[in-house]
Amino acid sequence: MRKILLVLAGFLAAPGVAAAQTTVSHGHSLFGALKYGADFKHFDYVRPDAPKGGSMTRHAIGSFDSLNPFILKGQPASGLGFVFETLTTRSADESATVYGLLAETIETPADSSWAAFTLRAEARFHDGTPVTAEDVVFSFDIQKAKGTPFFAKYYEDVVKVEALDRRRVRFAFSGGVNRELPNIVGEINVMSKAYWSSRDFEKTTLEPPLGSGPYRVKAVDAGRSIVYERVPDYWGRGLAVNRGRHNIDTIKIDYYRDDTVALEAFKAHQIDFRGESSAKNWATAYDFPAAQAGLVRRAEIKTENPSGMQAFVFNTRRAKFADPRVRSALAYAFDFEWSNQTLFYGSYARTRSYFQNSELASVGRPEGLERALLEPWRGKIAPEVFEREYAPPKTDGSGNLREALRAALALLREAGWTIKDRRLVGPGGEAMEFEVLLAQPSFERVVNPMILNLEKLGIAARVRTVDTAQYRNRLDDFDFDMVVGSFGMSLTPGNELRDFFGQAAARTRGSRNLAGIADPAVDDLIDKVIRAPDRESQVAAAKALDRVLLWGHYVIPHFNTPAARLAYWAKFDRPPTTPKYGLALDAWWVDPAMEDALKRGESQIKK
Repeated sequence: MRKILLVLAGFLAAPGVAAAQTTVSHGHSLFGALKYGADFKHFDYVRPDAPKGGSMTRHAIGSFDSLNPFILKGQPASGLGFVFETLTTRSADESATVYGLLAETIETPADSSWAAFTLRAEARFHDGTPVTAEDVVFSFDIQKAKGTPFFAKYYEDVVKVEALDRRRVRFAFSGGVNRELPNIVGEINVMSKAYWSSRDFEKTTLEPPLGSGPYRVKAVDAGRSIVYERVPDYWGRGLAVNRGRHNIDTIKIDYYRDDTVALEAFKAHQIDFRGESSAKNWATAYDFPAAQAGLVRRAEIKTENPSGMQAFVFNTRRAKFADPRVRSALAYAFDFEWSNQTLFYGSYARTRSYFQNSELASVGRPEGLERALLEPWRGKIAPEVFEREYAPPKTDGSGNLREALRAALALLREAGWTIKDRRLVGPGGEAMEFEVLLAQPSFERVVNPMILNLEKLGIAARVRTVDTAQYRNRLDDFDFDMVVGSFGMSLTPGNELRDFFGQAAARTRGSRNLAGIADPAVDDLIDKVIRAPDRESQVAAAKALDRVLLWGHYVIPHFNTPAARLAYWAKFDRPPTTPKYGLALDAWWVDPAMEDALKRGESQIKK
């Protein structure tokens, strides 16, 4: 750990608050020092003199009907984050570290009870009006009060926001030490109070929003495409945090019905760039003439971010899934080893933790501080938490699940379920049947083998694929039996855990607690993670939380890979250094010479 850089120490005398020693800095880190000093020129993973210009066409699946990304109503267009600026921006080669963006400085006391930001004098919205502290207060208040449920949970510990003057805004926190809160409030997308004073924040809209970011909306074809253009007089273009970034003039996002169609569009060069999520496609779908001619490039880029948890998620609000023994039993029907060999070309590893591929993942038996955090809940959480490391069911990959299904039946019988007339029947005589809800037909090939295995247990499962708008509405209403869900994790997890797993979120429409987890032990451990006084305590609390979630059998874990698969037409170049904790796609650029060579190559292929 590097020495903490203290740029300036001073005092803050806010109304009604006694002055206390504070640290004023150009950045903020949770558990370590800042890599970049106050006079740094650019991040190490960018090319500061990267050429500007060119275009990139990307894709999204489904449709959109709104340019308001902050509310639950409607389906917002992809990429709206390009338009809005935040108080701070993350460094992709440091964990849990931010640097001032709209904010010139960040001021915090030793007890982390508040944070104050001084805005840059030059910060401007796209209409030329200055970004003020009142805009920050307005943005926070309206997003927390009227935005998606996520904001209310994420900002739960922020009790007051006030503008100290035109450029200084102060956030007061509650509930004890939470050193992530300055980073959390720094992520607020700042909106213009004047702009929204004549508009209804709670309604969907296709009017291009006023922002202060490096891009603005240029064109909208509702449900089909959206085009963003780089703002030539963007106020922040000369900042150290922005040098070498936001290089491409025009970014277009085209919408497709499903990923199969999008892949064909990429092959036809209607799309320039795509991230490939399918191992099968990665292994077999890129052997087309342009790729053979070297006009398409592929890259597997590894990062050190946790893989998180992708899984089949049980809706435990459904009575059929209320018993963890039932959930545990059904996990035996997913044959990962066979799927990996047969469907995925051996590309994946089995996920065994919500914090997969990080030091936060639980291993072995709990010891020391981790065990001490769990002890108060003995008798109220699964006893296996104290006895052994969680491991999902494993097979030999042959497709013969006889032993696995026997184990599943034993658990089901223990929970009161029996086989009658070749159907699994519960204690009340109800048959076990459920629906797996999907938004992408490409995942049906993963679900269908599991459904066949479930049939052998007397379970009538079916898959239903719906459009993205209906999918989102059903998830918001928790109107599903089982879905494919994902829970992205950072190296420093915090308030987002409440929305993933907290009791209050389980009852809140639109939250990300898809499983309906309502466990006081989980709430307690989330609080321990959030308020950890140091890294050792946070790691121990995260591991303890991981164990309780895993042994709760709320999900059937899927698979993971530490590398992102990227395919792109050979007009783009990128810096030689890839940061540890991100892909830094905004540091890519269009190389004019490469673009000319690409056009010549395509002409040759067409001949």
